Amino acid sequence: MNFINEDIITAIATPPGNSALAIIRISGKNCIEIADKIFIGKKPLVESDSHTIHYGKVIDESQTVLDDVLVSIFKAPNSYTGEESVEISHHGNPIISQQIIALLLKHNVRVAEPGEFTKRAFLNGRIDLAQAEAVIDVISSRTISSLKGSRNQLDGILSEYVTTLRDSLVDFSSLLEVELDFAEEDLEFVSRNDLISKLEEIVEGITNLLSTYSFGKVITEGVNVAIVGEPNVGKSSLLNKLLKESRAIVSEIPGTTRDIIHEDIEIDGILFKLFDTAGLRSTSDKIEKEGVTRAIEIIKTADVVLFVSDLENSFPDSIYTQLTENCEIERIIKVLNKIDLVRNSTIFSDIKISCKTGEGIDTLLSLLKKKALHGEIYTEKTAILTNVRHFNALYKAKELLEKAVGSIKQNYSGEFISVDLRSAENQLNEIIGVVTSDDILNNIFSKFCIGK
Repeated sequence: MNFINEDIITAIATPPGNSALAIIRISGKNCIEIADKIFIGKKPLVESDSHTIHYGKVIDESQTVLDDVLVSIFKAPNSYTGEESVEISHHGNPIISQQIIALLLKHNVRVAEPGEFTKRAFLNGRIDLAQAEAVIDVISSRTISSLKGSRNQLDGILSEYVTTLRDSLVDFSSLLEVELDFAEEDLEFVSRNDLISKLEEIVEGITNLLSTYSFGKVITEGVNVAIVGEPNVGKSSLLNKLLKESRAIVSEIPGTTRDIIHEDIEIDGILFKLFDTAGLRSTSDKIEKEGVTRAIEIIKTADVVLFVSDLENSFPDSIYTQLTENCEIERIIKVLNKIDLVRNSTIFSDIKISCKTGEGIDTLLSLLKKKALHGEIYTEKTAILTNVRHFNALYKAKELLEKAVGSIKQNYSGEFISVDLRSAENQLNEIIGVVTSDDILNNIFSKFCIGK
């Protein structure tokens, strides 16, 4: 792929505000020559080698020095975008950034659109579409695990997996296409048993990749954890203990928590979003009743529910029934609190803790992680699915291939089989960007920041 655009684009590539340094990016044909018009150094940038850094000054039309800068130059095609590129590093005052941008705009340079640098990298074949999408995930990652997952995709591990499946599909579907060209000769270039075997192998590969999606969502989006139970069983105390700070008000008065309290913690690189909810009980208090209603809504969307009770009250059947009506049993962890008061309790629970002494808290954290990950662990070199667009495309491809296998077994003609195989191939192509509509591209890159 060789994308040609005569526009030269520029944008600030660092966050807004005052900082030690700021970087302005420029990309496009002859942009090094443009940079020379505002830069004074030891020698012209156009005469310098690619991937070199040059100290000098940025000057305006009146020869006024705007700032001392370091200019990095990258000559095509060995740059991030695949085009000539320049990066101007200057003192991180927004006024200086604005002055330099304004100066560039006077030389037929325009401000880049969101994600346009990465979009050009994709269009110029520097990265595929899955890798381009990983760029924004790398930038926005909030935990070590999500960063590793995004880095995994940016390194092309997912793309390589999908490309292997696609190439295998193309090899066999091409033979079927050739058969159609020689339909009158009644030739068979690939046996139907071999075709079924290969398609089922590809379906298995897709199924294995689809199975990583739940894990992928956990590491990229985090885990929603609802802390629920009757009033005064220690829900807010548990939140404070997990956070290791006094975030929620703890009181012996029932119904203290009226609204949802939301806090985030990181456990072994995984983001857990904790929601301390109002105590579940019947009440005539309008505010508390609204708190209970909100608690139920949190339970419905939670990935894990910590059902907290204590040794005095056990786990009330009425509340447990209410829980199971709003979430699957598999998502519930029964947490028995206040074991510092009674050591030999026979009440069944998944785990016993003491919010007062901290006993059992570390074990609870491990159980929480295990429940969230469903026991699945993947290495950094494993292809992991984290993007809903990729999931949908793979799911459609799997359905089409299964349909094709069914058509083969029913001895349908090659035309019917070929249509499904071609459609499945297009679904895989959309993931890596071999075939992509403008609407998909615009939707993806509109989510990027301006300088990326």
